[in-house]
Amino acid sequence: MYIDIVPNRNSPPAILLRESTREGGRIVKRTLANLSSLSREQAESIRAVLKGEPLAPVDSLFEVVRSRTHGAVQAIGQAMQRLHLGPLLDSKPSRQRDLVLAMIAARVRDPQSKLATSRSWHHSTLGEWFGVADADEHELYGALDWLLERQDKIERRLARRHLAEGGRVLYDLSSSYLEGSHCPLGQRGYSRDGKKGKLQVNYGLLTDDRGCPVSISVFAGNTSDPQTLMDQVDSLQGRFDLQSVILVGDRGMISQKQIEALDKRSGVDWITALKNGAIRKLVDTGAIQMDLFDERNLFEFSDPAFPGERLIVCRNPSLATLRGEKRNALLEATTRELETVQRMVASGRLKAADKIGVRVGKVINKYKMAKHFELDIQEGQFHFQVNAAQVAEEATLDGLYVIRTAVPREHLSTDDTVRHYKSLSQVEAAFRSLKSDDLKIRPIYHYTEDRVRAHLFLCMLAYYVKWHMTEAWRPLLFADTEREHRAQADPVAPATRSDAALEKVATKTLDDGTPAHSFRTVVSQIIPRPFSHTDPGYRPSVFPDYALGWKIPGR
Repeated sequence: MYIDIVPNRNSPPAILLRESTREGGRIVKRTLANLSSLSREQAESIRAVLKGEPLAPVDSLFEVVRSRTHGAVQAIGQAMQRLHLGPLLDSKPSRQRDLVLAMIAARVRDPQSKLATSRSWHHSTLGEWFGVADADEHELYGALDWLLERQDKIERRLARRHLAEGGRVLYDLSSSYLEGSHCPLGQRGYSRDGKKGKLQVNYGLLTDDRGCPVSISVFAGNTSDPQTLMDQVDSLQGRFDLQSVILVGDRGMISQKQIEALDKRSGVDWITALKNGAIRKLVDTGAIQMDLFDERNLFEFSDPAFPGERLIVCRNPSLATLRGEKRNALLEATTRELETVQRMVASGRLKAADKIGVRVGKVINKYKMAKHFELDIQEGQFHFQVNAAQVAEEATLDGLYVIRTAVPREHLSTDDTVRHYKSLSQVEAAFRSLKSDDLKIRPIYHYTEDRVRAHLFLCMLAYYVKWHMTEAWRPLLFADTEREHRAQADPVAPATRSDAALEKVATKTLDDGTPAHSFRTVVSQIIPRPFSHTDPGYRPSVFPDYALGWKIPGR
């Protein structure tokens, strides 16, 4: 089959689609179609196609005029769709909802300030995915205000999804520092960031028993842990309409005063732990006898000082070793610096007793070791020694902790009570993720109270998305996929990974030989088809070459 162009003397040439066959000893041409209506260029193109020739090199027809990243945007966007995050924020689509969804996705993908976020949309398809590519930072601030107005409804929906009647709820408090001095919430308090002297805000996170976030509450930076607890109980029973719940909090959160208040609330049970002073009293009275640990590393008992409560004392030898080593290191560091002060006094550079006391106070307060030293400060003299008896007395408590609860044994076994208390590590993991490069909740640059609250709530929603993506991607990550391993493990012993997880860590690879990843490297190394705007050479329009999918390298 071929194109035959037959010239005509007084008219345009005839363009015929023909085939040739051999009949007997001669070649016979047969016309299949008359294509004379086509132009000469079109006819030549068809002729080239029939000969199997390329019409033109592909790179000569298209020019890439702009290329942007798309794979991570598509992965995060699809995860948010599967979580029905849009309807979670608001049942009705709106510009504000799209802006908030875009900010959540941007924080999961590459957390930045609101200004930097709006500018970064020009380097990826994130703005186009959510239909907000033309938004500037002022629109984002307005969307934050819109989000804060809906926080209560959103958290109610999250509670309906993840909190069950009679189930466990984990709660803990953290803090992050502020830049600037105008936010009313900014106060100086106990800094969990190690930023002494900085203004900070405190925020409490409620999660389900797996660590999936449900609610975040913001407090002034000088608010103590116990002061925030009853607000959460009010939310659980009021806003979230839970008639019965088991609240798990650490020893600093659920204090004796809070326990007395909780006991007056119908349907609220709790799990917490004793402080060291209370444990010392139990050891001194003989309620805790160390020889009972010869058979097992935990035992349950009751004590008249805690009527109606179950006490579970646990001894973790690994933790005991770590605490002993840490105390010895701090004692040695304190001793070295006190010896330096001694030499200064002996040389006459430090003479006045009050000045010696100030210098010594700085040293012992630096390492928090004052209780382990006996000091003798006089005019021109300074002597000290380690209180060996005090050190030995404290060492008896190394590795010991006592969990207390009012949940009846028929509802919760001894081992499960310990596991439930230790599940608070899930909230600690949430705080680490929020503060790390994953989500960068800090530093906080907003100046108004409402914007700070909205920023923290936005970060919580971003962690909600990241938490679910991490769960789905566990086979790709260094994370453990064998949940039964933890459930069957000794509840007191330090958490250990399964053999399969240890193998991933040791080899840095998965079972199929492809690299294992952290969440951040998965997001950064998703490889899509390039999302490019191309300019076809044969017509003036510009159209996008959309990515049809994404993948992890090697998978």
